[in-house]
Amino acid sequence: MNIVFMGSSEFAVPSLRRLGEDGYNILSVYTQTDKPAGRGQTLHYSPVKTQAMSMGLDIKQPMTLRDTDTQNELKALNPDLIVVVAYGLFLPQTVLDIPKYGCINVHPSLLPRHRGAAPVVSTILSGDKWGGITIMKMDNGWDTGDMLRSARVLIRKDDTTVTLMDKLSYIASDMLAEILPLWVEGKIPLIKQDPDKATYFKMMKKEDGLIDWNDSSLTIFNKVRALQPWPGAFTHVNGKLLKIISCCNKEEPADGVPGTVIKTKNSVSVVTGSGTIVLDTVQLEGKKAMPAIDLARGNGLPDGAVLS
Repeated sequence: MNIVFMGSSEFAVPSLRRLGEDGYNILSVYTQTDKPAGRGQTLHYSPVKTQAMSMGLDIKQPMTLRDTDTQNELKALNPDLIVVVAYGLFLPQTVLDIPKYGCINVHPSLLPRHRGAAPVVSTILSGDKWGGITIMKMDNGWDTGDMLRSARVLIRKDDTTVTLMDKLSYIASDMLAEILPLWVEGKIPLIKQDPDKATYFKMMKKEDGLIDWNDSSLTIFNKVRALQPWPGAFTHVNGKLLKIISCCNKEEPADGVPGTVIKTKNSVSVVTGSGTIVLDTVQLEGKKAMPAIDLARGNGLPDGAVLS
């Protein structure tokens, strides 16, 4: 079967690799354009481009799939199927209509829950017990296509967006390997999504990482896990930005206004609107990441200070 693969992020790499290992003829890999990064603004390849180069595959990096020349180039490839995994560009109807077997998308949530641009962030932020993968036939809506299959995975208390994405990426590659032959043989019935159960997640901004200590300890704990690695959860102590890299929550109430630091011999906690947050790893503005207790012992996180 002749396939065009569209993907960009690290999440898509196992799926591309698996399709190659399973012997599919990958006509071309579409990925986002190289992006400048770092102080020198050096151009960086997407993880998918790096993987495609190692596999010796043809690579295309259009700015958009909406223009006629790009669409004609894609039509000339004559793919049987387009597989889309964390690509990042919108596929218009003219593109969706090109392949014989349609465009199949791998989405890292249990649709129709958590449609949108950051489904794993949304899953952890919402405190869901289960995360998952949904494979769907794309339509011109925003994650609204009919579903082929879904699989779920239990979210551990120590899971962050990084760790959950990594687990889901390998589940996705296994699902694709199992489903694609059945799909082209017409052996997988489509399942419509229930729009009444749909949830959407807005694009994150850096300021969304600011912690509101009036929230419950569980809400803050989920936020710290969900917003790794970007934008990260943060607060301020004595006018300096303090990133909360890891922590745990306790539901037992504590005295003090929300945001108050409680230092003991071996731990640092913060009062919340309900319960406390025990800080594990933090990073004070201008310093390296370190255990919170070490920062407190150096008086960078004073007992009784109120974080804001």
